[in-house]
Amino acid sequence: MNTATQGLAPARPSPLPGLLLTAAIAGLSLWLGTRPWLQAHGISALTLAIVIGIVLGNTVYGSLAPRAAAGVGLSKATLLRAGIVLYGLRLTLQDIGQVGAAGVLIDALVLCSTFALAWWLGSRVLGLERNTALLIGAGSSICGAAAVMAAEPVVKGRAEQVAVAVATVVVFGTLAMFLYPLLYRWGVDTGWMPLDETGFGVFTGSTVHEVAQVVAAGRAISPPAADAAVIAKMVRVMMLAPFLVGLSALLARGRHAGNGPRSKIAVPWFAFGFIAMVGFNSLQLLPARLVGALVDLDTALLAMAMAALGLTTHASALRQAGTRPLLLAVLLFAWLLGGGLLINLGVRAIL
Repeated sequence: MNTATQGLAPARPSPLPGLLLTAAIAGLSLWLGTRPWLQAHGISALTLAIVIGIVLGNTVYGSLAPRAAAGVGLSKATLLRAGIVLYGLRLTLQDIGQVGAAGVLIDALVLCSTFALAWWLGSRVLGLERNTALLIGAGSSICGAAAVMAAEPVVKGRAEQVAVAVATVVVFGTLAMFLYPLLYRWGVDTGWMPLDETGFGVFTGSTVHEVAQVVAAGRAISPPAADAAVIAKMVRVMMLAPFLVGLSALLARGRHAGNGPRSKIAVPWFAFGFIAMVGFNSLQLLPARLVGALVDLDTALLAMAMAALGLTTHASALRQAGTRPLLLAVLLFAWLLGGGLLINLGVRAIL
């Protein structure tokens, strides 16, 4: 061996091939997401990105992985965190004022009760791995796939656990998107519905999984319902950052056993970036066109992260997960529908 080259570390693989691959999948997903049929059915670019990623990940990606793995990993980690930070540009502090104290309390109660139920049912009753239960709970209680991806660095979930959680969000969020308008019309026709259009919109925004699904369900009822639903959903999304910080603290406390050293809190710094971005956006210092462009960039970054997740998810791992994650998602969906309605009615009766 040449002594001049002895001791030199091997060259690090370039992230460019993997970034180009996830960008291509994201671009295709964004284009498909603009198709009228998919938009009408609330199927977002993020959902499409993970589906395409899973298909490629279980077919051709194996031969590409040696060159693409570095960029795919960068997309799944760094670009995800950047996307969560930029997600704050979709929100303002004024959104809170539009739903009032009742709307904020409803969102908080739905979030906390749903996540606590997921943790208890998943790990104690159904015997799921804790990370799987927590990721399903995060997606069901906050904002679907984006919440699952944001919680992944905190709980340190595996790719297949994240994919299972995202799949449950897609299935039951899509079901809710069609069921909620039917429920509202049935309630009005039978004289049973105790909420007006705006109130039912808040109920929709506080319990349906994905933002796109909330928009589709609200529009199927009426414009006032859609407006209230979106605002309630945005306030719920705003709770993502404190949720991540609290979850990190809970997990660190849980890892502390006996008199051993206490685990450090894995501070999700990107969550604070998300809060800062919301505050900055509330000042309305940037032109609307620039904000729109940054929101589009954010969607692209999140789509690349979802594509990377799909590429690293193996079908065998999903099959091994079995029916228990699906059963947990069914129970959480039932709680969001029934318990969420009771929370909405109870808070409105008190406030």
